[in-house]
Amino acid sequence: MVNVTEDIFATAAVNPFTKKTEQIRRFTLRNEEQMTVQILTLGATISSIKVPDAQGHVEDVTLGFDNLAGYQSAQNPYMGATIGRVCNRIANGRFVLDGKTIQVSRNRGELTLHGGFVGFDKAHWEVDQMLANGVRMKHTNPDGHEGYPGEVTAIVTFTLTEDNCLHVVMEAETTKPTPVNLTNHAYFNLAGHKAGKAELDQHEVQINAYGITETDSNSIPTGKILLVDGGNFDLRVASKLGDRLKQLEPAVGFDDNFCVKFTPPAAITNIARVVHPPSGRWLEIASNQPGVQFYTSNFLPNTANGETPVAGKEGAAYAKHGGFCLETQKFPDSVNHENFPSTILRPGEKYRHEVIYKFGKLSQ
Repeated sequence: MVNVTEDIFATAAVNPFTKKTEQIRRFTLRNEEQMTVQILTLGATISSIKVPDAQGHVEDVTLGFDNLAGYQSAQNPYMGATIGRVCNRIANGRFVLDGKTIQVSRNRGELTLHGGFVGFDKAHWEVDQMLANGVRMKHTNPDGHEGYPGEVTAIVTFTLTEDNCLHVVMEAETTKPTPVNLTNHAYFNLAGHKAGKAELDQHEVQINAYGITETDSNSIPTGKILLVDGGNFDLRVASKLGDRLKQLEPAVGFDDNFCVKFTPPAAITNIARVVHPPSGRWLEIASNQPGVQFYTSNFLPNTANGETPVAGKEGAAYAKHGGFCLETQKFPDSVNHENFPSTILRPGEKYRHEVIYKFGKLSQ
C-alpha cells in the first residue's frame, strides 16, 4: 500500500507570476518496499527518491537541495524540475508557426533553453488533486509568456506503485497553436546523491537508440540524425560509463539527444537501463517519447580547475560528472526541423507524455 503525506517545504516563496508570497508544499509518497519519493509544488520538482541497495541500505539517489534558497539559486541546473513550455534548445529563440515568425526570449546567449528566463521549473504549481498513491499538479501558463503564443494549461501527475515504479504523466492543452515539449530534469546517481564522479564512472548504461541528433558547437541540432552504429554513442549494449567518458575526451561528456527505437503510435517503450554494480541498484526508464537527452552533468563545477562545487542537500558537494540525466522528450529545436517529430500543439488537441522510472536491485 502506498502512503501519501504532505508538509511545508518553504513558507515565504515569491510566485514569479502573481508576485504573491506563498508556501511551497511537499508531498511524500512511500510504499512498503522502502521506496520514497518527494515532490515539491515549486517547479513540480522531484526533490528526493530513496531506494534500497542489494543489502537493503536505503539511499537518496537524486541530486537536490534542502531549502528554497538552493532551488532558487542561479547555481541550480534545473535539478528535478518539470521543464517547459519547451524543454532543451531553440536556435536563436525563433521559429515560424503557420507562416508567422515567433520570437521567444533568449536566456542562453543567442538561444532559448528550457522555456526561457521563467520556465515551468520556476512556477508554483497548484495542487489539483491528492491521489491515493500520488499527487496531481497544475500550472496555467499565460498567453504570450516568454513570447510563446496561447495560454497553456499543464498537468503533471506523479504516482508510486508497490513494484518501485514512479509514474509521471505530463499533459497539456492550449488556446492557440504553440510548441509544447515537456520533460523532467532529475539528476541521478545510483550510488547515492553524494557519491560523485568516482561512483558515476562505475555505472553501466544501456540506451535503446538507433541514432543521435547531430549538433553544432552550441548544441543546436543541424537537422541530421547520425546512426550510432559501433561508435562512442552506441549504447545499445550496456557500457561502463567511466570508460565511455574517457573515450569521448576531449569532449566534456554526454549531452546528446538519443533517437529512440520505438514503434508508433507512441507505445510505452523501454528507453534505458542503468546499473550501479557496487550497490546493486538499477534504474529502468520507459516512455512514449521519441527522444531522450542523456546528460552527464558536464557543466556542474569542475573542482579540478578550482571551481567551487554546488552545495546540495545533506551537505553534498555536487561537481562535474556527479550525476546523470535521462530526459525523455521530442527532439531539441524540433520547431526548426520539419524532419523531426513535431512539438506543435493546437487547440482541441492534448499533449500527453508518459515516463516510468522503475528501480530495483540485483540478486545477490
